[in-house]
Amino acid sequence: MRIKDIADAAGVSTATVSHVINNTRFVTEETRTRVEEVIKTLNYYPNAQARSLALGRSMTLGLVVSDIANPFFPELVKAIEAAAYEHGYDVILANTSYDAGRTLKYVHRFIERRLAGVVLMTSELDPRLIDELARKAVPVVFLDLGSAGAQMSNIVVDYERGIEDAIKHLHKLGHERIAFIGGPKHLRSANKRLQAFRDSLARHLPHIAPLIYEGDFQFTGGECAANQMLAANPKPTAVVAANDMMAFGVMRAAHHAGVCIPEDLSLIGYDDIAFASFTQPGLTTVCLPRAELGRQAVTALMQTINHPERQGIEIHIATYLIERGSTAPPNTEAR
Repeated sequence: MRIKDIADAAGVSTATVSHVINNTRFVTEETRTRVEEVIKTLNYYPNAQARSLALGRSMTLGLVVSDIANPFFPELVKAIEAAAYEHGYDVILANTSYDAGRTLKYVHRFIERRLAGVVLMTSELDPRLIDELARKAVPVVFLDLGSAGAQMSNIVVDYERGIEDAIKHLHKLGHERIAFIGGPKHLRSANKRLQAFRDSLARHLPHIAPLIYEGDFQFTGGECAANQMLAANPKPTAVVAANDMMAFGVMRAAHHAGVCIPEDLSLIGYDDIAFASFTQPGLTTVCLPRAELGRQAVTALMQTINHPERQGIEIHIATYLIERGSTAPPNTEAR
């Protein structure tokens, strides 16, 4: 089936059929209806490559995430895919496993395929990639990685607000020995969460030295850091993990060590992935809203795709604490 067959059956030119399919020029409602009825009757599916040529761009977005095994990212992918669908776009997903080299290769492939735009929901990024995307004039949206510019938008997450809420909550409960399990030091998002913890602790407990343990944003990293933490003397009475997956690792380490949460150790995570409400006790955590993050990312990308002459935008995403059962006043008998 060719576009000419549709044109002949509808009694119009091939150019008119193309304009109806791609919505590239005004066509009267009567003509549009006639062409669409013929397309439906003949069960015609437009050639995606030909459509891309007609539009001057692909109808596909590239999405890069750090770790699809972390439940935070599937929830984010779902939100981005849903928003892209509403705008008529498909999504190609790439997973980097926290490897900046893989990010670079994937984006190169997206550029070669002439995708309409790229969503970079990852912290690991070779700085040279930003310059390359700018030179190629590829619409892109970053997650807290750079500054908005020509066809480049940046989403800024308010990590500080969420950490501040967490420390205030623990301080109000009476905790002073508060530990923090951070993410990999080479990741920008991990460093921002760590610095937010240091700053907040200095404001509320200036006389207390921060207790810092390094994790890897994964379950085993949280468990390993927790084992070190629980071997300390005196032990902390509360801990903030830089993401929920590491908080789950803390839960298992605490269980194996005979430490009860929250009676012996209060625990706060970060992200509020779906599993956080299913644990026993439910995990108190800082919510980073994925639905809003995904929707805003696509909205920003659509602006630069549809209006390439405009500057990209900067979008701020708020975070907030969700209190569940994993926090309580410190056990005074254990002091």
